[in-house]
Amino acid sequence: MNQNKTPYIFVVGNEKGGAGKTTCSMHLIIGLLDRGYKVASIDTDARQHSLTTYINNRKEYNKKNQTHNVDMPLHFHLKEASGYDSIETKEKNEKEQFEQAFNMAKNHADYVVIDTPGSHTNLSRIAHSYADTIITPINDSFIDLDVMGKINGETMKIDKPSIYSQMIWEQKMERATRDRGEIKWVVVRNRLSNLDAQNKRNVADSLEQLSKRISFQIAPGFSERVIFRELFPHGLTLLDLKKANFNKAFSISHVAARQELRNFLDNLGVK
Repeated sequence: MNQNKTPYIFVVGNEKGGAGKTTCSMHLIIGLLDRGYKVASIDTDARQHSLTTYINNRKEYNKKNQTHNVDMPLHFHLKEASGYDSIETKEKNEKEQFEQAFNMAKNHADYVVIDTPGSHTNLSRIAHSYADTIITPINDSFIDLDVMGKINGETMKIDKPSIYSQMIWEQKMERATRDRGEIKWVVVRNRLSNLDAQNKRNVADSLEQLSKRISFQIAPGFSERVIFRELFPHGLTLLDLKKANFNKAFSISHVAARQELRNFLDNLGVK
């Protein structure tokens, strides 16, 4: 179990949709549960709430398969405040809502995993400031890399960090001011393709440049696999299949996917 007096906080964030945030969040949550930790999860994506959908699918699975139940986190879904006369009042309400859920999560868990929306919101900004580690999944393309750094098309050099990188810097300062804590940043390369090897190398080179400039670790993530989409409606991951009532024979692709998950957890320092 986590021996710290306070739980460790993972925040999964990227201000671009479709990068695999929910895939990373859910596999991290189930990976931690599988290793015997108490886990709480917070979904701050009021509009899309994919993580909450995944958790609800998992609840439905347990209702229908009571002799093959799978482990559950303590889950919270936050909603964007509405109906307030001023932005200041709205943001104050959202901060109170976040802190209430966050304190309940901390009292329950060894680890807290917070999923954020693919856009800049007040709730996302608050969540980032409470992270011990921020996990930013990106697809292996220059379109996705643009959310982190502006690249010169002629030289392929990084001209400047983008607004998401600047936001993370600001939340690192917020965290340091609040409790003198530090935030680690891990960028996870998702959906790596075996095709277009030159483009893959160019993206890797640019990401390496940016990592040295704004200080983050680069880690491998998850490939695009059919099994992930098949398991989503059931709220399951590959780690659940031995105990779950899910009639699916293991293939070489599933073995490779499990190895990706192990590598993902190892790179985050999860024991």
